[in-house]
Amino acid sequence: MTYLEALLWGRATLASAGIDEHYLESEVLLCHAIGKNRAELYARLSDRLPDDRAEAYKRLVKRRLTREPLAYITRRKEFFGLDFAVDARVLIPRPETEMLVERAVGAVRERFGGDGKRAVLADIGTGSGCVAIALAVHLPAARVYATDASAGALAVAERNVRRHGVARRVTLLRGDLAAPLPEPVDMLVANLPYVLDGDYPNLAPELHHEPRAALLGGPDGTDAIARLLRSAPTKVKPDGALLLEVNEAHAETVAEMARAAFPEATVRVWPDLAGLPRVVEVRRG
Repeated sequence: MTYLEALLWGRATLASAGIDEHYLESEVLLCHAIGKNRAELYARLSDRLPDDRAEAYKRLVKRRLTREPLAYITRRKEFFGLDFAVDARVLIPRPETEMLVERAVGAVRERFGGDGKRAVLADIGTGSGCVAIALAVHLPAARVYATDASAGALAVAERNVRRHGVARRVTLLRGDLAAPLPEPVDMLVANLPYVLDGDYPNLAPELHHEPRAALLGGPDGTDAIARLLRSAPTKVKPDGALLLEVNEAHAETVAEMARAAFPEATVRVWPDLAGLPRVVEVRRG
């Protein structure tokens, strides 16, 4: 078959399985199979696709038909303009989490200046390391701790830390939530599990391929967040801040929990681009 015939076959096959973005995903999978970018693919549409690459492409499409997420098949995902390695040991970075990074970078620059000099930050439940690394890249003088309970997740994060050249400023720590932090920090950020346990069976099939521990937040979706808030007063400096990504349905509940944990602090809830409450901010100073 030609490259064009392969592309059309992939589109039709994915579409027949009800995969919404079949047009884009067929391109991504074919590019991955041939090791070329989109421009190179379209420059050779009439050429014959080598047999071994055609078979590789068919295997990738068949994996996608099982609803294995595209990012796990290609083993990469873009986040905040950066390319990250991902696999089934970590949650796939989501676009909505970019707001968490945006607000954190803005708050640190406001207090410490553009490069974040002298700022000490912590990303709790780092997974692939995408939040911690994005902070380190955009705040090139800040130090960042990144914690996770999963050794597998930290192995992925370590690969990404090396990939982006921030190993001297991002320290990976294994342990429960903020417990591994060796010192109080100026800002603590976290995107913790917030899916209700009872909602798990009804999630999109792709989500069932992702680590349950990174998704499920207990019966009401706030277990991990509540535990973090209980320990956070000793982990955040008296003039420090917290930023927590939350399920929009839990935003006010988490805000009340934050006010109880930090009665002296200012607590705000920030909406995402869709207008949904997405980030709870706690400012102590």
